[in-house]
Amino acid sequence: MIQVEKVQDKHALKAFIQFPCSLFSDDPHWIDPLFVEREEHLSEKNPGTDHITWQAWIAKKGETVVGRITAQTDSLHRELYGADTGHFGMIDAIDDPEVFDTLFAAAETWLKSQGAQNITGPFSLNINQESGLLIDGFETPPSALMPHGKPYYASHLERLGYSQGIDLLAYWMKRIDLFFSPSLTRLMDQVRKKVTLRALNRKKFAEEMQVLREIFNSGWQNNWGFVPFTEREFATMGDQLKYLVPDDMIHIAEVDSVPCAFIVGLPNINEAISGLHGRLLPFGWAKLLWRLKVSGVRTARVPLMGVRQEYQFSRIGPIIALLLIEALRDPFAKRNIDALEMSWILESNTGMRTILERIGAEPYKRYRLYEKKLQAE
Repeated sequence: MIQVEKVQDKHALKAFIQFPCSLFSDDPHWIDPLFVEREEHLSEKNPGTDHITWQAWIAKKGETVVGRITAQTDSLHRELYGADTGHFGMIDAIDDPEVFDTLFAAAETWLKSQGAQNITGPFSLNINQESGLLIDGFETPPSALMPHGKPYYASHLERLGYSQGIDLLAYWMKRIDLFFSPSLTRLMDQVRKKVTLRALNRKKFAEEMQVLREIFNSGWQNNWGFVPFTEREFATMGDQLKYLVPDDMIHIAEVDSVPCAFIVGLPNINEAISGLHGRLLPFGWAKLLWRLKVSGVRTARVPLMGVRQEYQFSRIGPIIALLLIEALRDPFAKRNIDALEMSWILESNTGMRTILERIGAEPYKRYRLYEKKLQAE
């Protein structure tokens, strides 16, 4: 018999966080997250909790944890899409229908108590954090801040009545394969005369972060499930990026001295924390700093990129995106970064997908966001 327990104390939270490590122990591509980071993510230190209310559960068979899930509501999402919306996330479980049934029954019951009738997910904890269920691409490790999963998850969700909302794609690009055709090069040279690219100004770091936030919220506002970043969320993200991302791996594009687009290249933290088993003590800190600052990592991810709405359908908008991608080439070469993940890209974003495929990137992972309409009780 499967029992479900609410996560209400530190002991249960520890079990919730550490369960995937045992579940994926036989998966060579799994990378244990840093436990201290996961603890902060699921605490009031996460600025998303200003507008997200959540509850977590673990499923047990006897004394053994066999699954976990969260359910959450987001007041910013409800302002945009209605007061009847809710979400699930952080779903991990053994391949057992009863475990999935019990976990989702707990999550859906809680969401109904919060007035939810339309559920989307998985999100950890909202769309601006880890999003999607891995559908294709299990044979490679996840990049930083991207989820992993088991191939059987999807069939259990679909059996429970969840259907595809939209798919998210991750693109992989080797630095040596980055290619701009003569026609693209000519267009880029023309637009380069109108656009100024500059690296982040660290002396005005807080101000720069808010510039990036405004561009992101403008550029993404019409995308599926969009929820704006708050000032506190982006400021907190900036505090993290400040120590992880060199200045020349954040570029801002300006037209007539007005910022209109940006790109962030993040060294692949997952590559650096691999083998630490989630722990920074006693020697994890030293290993992490050595890998990031001395030996270096060989891969990176673009977790954030945005072009203001008014430029997206203009003639120069797509070319600005290309100039920003090109701007990362030299910083990557300088640090011996050989490959880059661009993620995530909405499957419906044909404009960006076309751009990436034209310059040598290939889709290599697919994540699915599910949705379900609950029957009112």
